[in-house]
Amino acid sequence: MENIKILAEKMGSYKLIDSGEKEKLEEIGGERIIRKEPRAWWKKSLAKNEWRGKKELEKVIDIGIGGIKAKILFKETSKHIGIFPEQIGEWKWIKEKLENLREKSENKKEINILNLFGYTGIASLVAAQAGLSKTSEWGVEVTHVDASKQSVDWARENQKLSGLENAPIRWIVDDCVKFIRREAKQGKKYDAIIMDPPSFGHGPKGEVWKIEEKLPELLLACREILNEKPLFVIFNMYSTELSSVSIANLLSDMTKGLGGKIECGELAIKQDGSEKLLPMSIFALWER
Repeated sequence: MENIKILAEKMGSYKLIDSGEKEKLEEIGGERIIRKEPRAWWKKSLAKNEWRGKKELEKVIDIGIGGIKAKILFKETSKHIGIFPEQIGEWKWIKEKLENLREKSENKKEINILNLFGYTGIASLVAAQAGLSKTSEWGVEVTHVDASKQSVDWARENQKLSGLENAPIRWIVDDCVKFIRREAKQGKKYDAIIMDPPSFGHGPKGEVWKIEEKLPELLLACREILNEKPLFVIFNMYSTELSSVSIANLLSDMTKGLGGKIECGELAIKQDGSEKLLPMSIFALWER
């Protein structure tokens, strides 16, 4: 394991104004909302009368990477809003990694990237856009898989909003493990995998998903569809049952014999005007 770090970069259209007492006050495109946040155990910094936000919000924002846009949808009962701001550092890393590869490539090359549990598609759009080139035959093809048709429809809407309708992305509504097994049977190989599995959920046919039960099976299946010299594997997880070191160890097992290095740590959001960090998820990243 190379090192343990905290990724907490800013996203232009998003600010964490305050957090504490199991809530967070967020500003999205100039509008404020309040959401429950079980990770914010500490006291709030702002006075109670400053904690005001809209009960509903629908807005399109620029994420600050290549003009990619995301539709934000919030209701008072919302747990999710269509974007995970804490992942901005990973999106920038993906963009930089792929653009560097494109600049160094002298021959025709197609990079195949698999985005599992892809939600509303921001990582897929960032990867696909980084592979677009008018001056070479180098490119990226992304396969985006999620069990929720609503999420995939939302991702395709973000694709249109971002002007990337012609970007080479396959949108798949399916159970991720079942999809991987079919790909393995067909001999399909990928150069990179991005995974963001939920702690608990249901597949398109009502299948129950529990990360602690499915994780070893998922990683074993993913190894079967990695090519001989893969580029990277990114694994995010919101479960509180495991640490980043735990998933780094699992990723080490998955990539055994491939060389490379592993980093792990937490994805966090830096509170505006403060040094306070709100930890949101853990991650492990392997790269050649």
